[in-house]
Amino acid sequence: MGRRRILHWSAGCLGLWLIAGLWGVASATAGDLYSAQTVVTGQGEDNRLGGFALCLEDVLIKVSGAYQLSGDVRLTPLKARAREFVTGFDYHDQMSGKPKHDEQGTRDRPYDLTVSFDHAKIDDVLGQLGVKPWLAPRPPVGATVAMTSGSRRFLVVSDDRQSDLQRDALRAAAGKRGLDVVLPTSAQAGSVDMDGAELPPSVLAASLPDAGVRLRGHLTWDDDALRWVSQWQLDAAGAQHRWRDSGVTFDDAFRRALGGVAQILSGNGEP
Repeated sequence: MGRRRILHWSAGCLGLWLIAGLWGVASATAGDLYSAQTVVTGQGEDNRLGGFALCLEDVLIKVSGAYQLSGDVRLTPLKARAREFVTGFDYHDQMSGKPKHDEQGTRDRPYDLTVSFDHAKIDDVLGQLGVKPWLAPRPPVGATVAMTSGSRRFLVVSDDRQSDLQRDALRAAAGKRGLDVVLPTSAQAGSVDMDGAELPPSVLAASLPDAGVRLRGHLTWDDDALRWVSQWQLDAAGAQHRWRDSGVTFDDAFRRALGGVAQILSGNGEP
């Protein structure tokens, strides 16, 4: 996941397994875990096969929680024959209801391609890669995330338009990794003053009663590097896991962060 400084204060692997085993409601069904979605242009076979390859990598990571598989060179030959693992696929026209304005018709329209994969084949591939399916119930992640760009700072909340883009991106990043996130409301966040702190205060994270684990983060825009520099802390099973990262977009930063959360909770190590 690029260069970062990782501070791991305690391992807590047994505790993480207990969280997964004791949590009453899974965040995703098995069917959800073994499917993924990407965006393709048109419904031609070449683009569809490319979409299959992207979705295969996402599903391998989502099912196992092993974000370290992202970009793994061992996936290259598997992605080249991704269609062998597919059990079904479906398209959704992102421009549904809008008239076609060119002679190509649907060829150049963007589609959401949802792909389902064979459970047994995916599990077998994971075994070959040295990881296991993470099929235990997954605890909801209570996420308190601050955004800073210049003099502007705000918290990502569940019910405020100021952070609607970040909220949608954070939820999409969680879904991509087979997780659910619980966000504070604007009322809960309204009384919070970070006062120069690196991370949102723990009292705000503790105010999210539906969360099984708690993630605190702070993204700061770096004008020189043209990137979002982020720092994260995951509190789970009495252990605190801290790491730093960066991303060109906040969508990318969120995807990497939730990948790190899944990797920790699944017992696959630090991000």
